[in-house]
Amino acid sequence: MLTLTQVLNKSAARLSGLHPAVLAAATTLIERCYACGIPILITQGLRTTAEQDTLYAQGRTKPGAIVTNARGGYSYHNYGLAVDFALLLPNGSSVSWDMNRDGDNDCTADWLEVVQQAKAIGFEWGGDWTSFKDYPHFQLSFGMTLAALRTGAKPAAAAVAAVYERIKLKEEQTVKSEITATVKVNGVKITEGIMENGITYAPVRVIAEALGAQVGYNPATKTVDITSSHQKGANS
Repeated sequence: MLTLTQVLNKSAARLSGLHPAVLAAATTLIERCYACGIPILITQGLRTTAEQDTLYAQGRTKPGAIVTNARGGYSYHNYGLAVDFALLLPNGSSVSWDMNRDGDNDCTADWLEVVQQAKAIGFEWGGDWTSFKDYPHFQLSFGMTLAALRTGAKPAAAAVAAVYERIKLKEEQTVKSEITATVKVNGVKITEGIMENGITYAPVRVIAEALGAQVGYNPATKTVDITSSHQKGANS
């Protein structure tokens, strides 16, 4: 598995040119996702107006599928206020945009976990848009419209400070809540759990399989099914 430094280095070039607060938020997102066992790669950060126009032409005047409805100057990427991401696969070089992938085997899609971490930091998610959903996209608008940004306006100092404060609060909450506990089955360590308010949280799949059970997940009903070897024998 790659180290956190290695994961951060893979995104470093695409973090260049971002607004400082967006850079801090994106770096925090990478760190928080890594701590959850989900390494991610920032695939896009600052995008020039010319690059945006080229992307807009795809599927219209140039070959390919339509990937954006935004012309140059009409995307928060053009002002260093947005990033796109992908899941970094275990080989450390390939990425995935599979929104159903559960690489950490906790019965929650990795993509959803990244979105949850991003929203906790303060990012807006393109997957919440109603007209053109952009699932890999996160942005910090600082309450500014694109029309205002096109005039050369900059985010207000108070709005920027609020983003830093939210990042700081998230980190403080994480440090306060994350007390680790070793989880053992029959005296053998199987994983590390997180203790919060007297409750230990650990991946259900790891514990169930250590006890000889099988775990299945139904995304349609959002149901986790645990089947013990004893029950399977009784039903056979």
